[in-house]
Parts: sequence; C-alpha cells; structure tokens
Amino acid sequence: MSTNTVVWIVIAAVVALLVIAALAMLARKRRNQHRHLEAQRIREEVQEHHQHVEKRDLVAQQTEAKARAAEAEAEAKAAEAARLRNVASTHRDAVTTSRQELDERRKLADELDPHTPKAEDMQPDAQGAGKHEDPYGGGQGVVQGQTVTDQHGHPVTDHRTR
Repeated sequence: MSTNTVVWIVIAAVVALLVIAALAMLARKRRNQHRHLEAQRIREEVQEHHQHVEKRDLVAQQTEAKARAAEAEAEAKAAEAARLRNVASTHRDAVTTSRQELDERRKLADELDPHTPKAEDMQPDAQGAGKHEDPYGGGQGVVQGQTVTDQHGHPVTDHRTR
C-alpha cells in the first residue's frame, strides 16, 4: 500500500469522523432546541396556572374576610339581642312592681271608700253565684259612682243612673 493510499484513507476517516461529529452536534442542537421550546411551553402553562391560583387565593381571602365580617356582625347582633333582653326584663320588672303598687293603692282606696262593698257584704245567690249584691238595694251589685271589682279583682265603675 502506498503512502498516498494511506493518506487518503486517513483523510476519509477524518472527514467521516467530522461528518459524524457535525451530525451529532446538529442532532444535539436540534434536541436542545426542542427541549427549550418544551420548557417555554411548560413555563407558559405554569404562568397561566399561577395566575389562576392567585385569583383563587384572592377569592379565598375575600371569602374569609366576608366570613369574619359575618361572624363579627352575628356577635354584635347577639350582644344587641342580649342587651334588649336585659332591657325587656327591666321593663317587665318595672311593670310587675307598678302593678303591685297599683293593686295596693286600689285596695287602700277600697278600704277608705265607705261605698265599696266588703267581702262580708257580698252574698252569693243560687242563680248569680259570685255576683255582688248592692248593699243599697239595687240588686245588681253596682250603685251610681260605686266601684266594684271584677272577676280579676280590678275595680269596675258603673256610670249608669238610677
């Protein structure tokens, strides 16, 4: 074999190696470019999902704020209801006390009034059991201007004329 042939074989081998290396570099470049594009697409999806997640987080924060406001409003309403119950109880106690005082004053007026029938003056009869008999002879238990108590013990004034 001649040196010339050996040189051509070596040159052909080097050229083949260079072509193979160039093809390998081209394939790697193409693969890297494809990976870069895939990474870009994934980043865009991540960005879109990130924006969606941020919006949902904002909605969650707003909903939590509304819930806290509703709880605070409910607590305020509960406190107002308790306050109103206390006010109503105070009024109820005052009404009870006032009624007791009025009953006592009514009894005092009945005791002072000589025209008020006394318990011993009242005689139940067969037909009208529990009706007051008029000590002055009217038969109805009521005389003009006289106060008689009803079934609940409250005075009833008859303004009829005889």
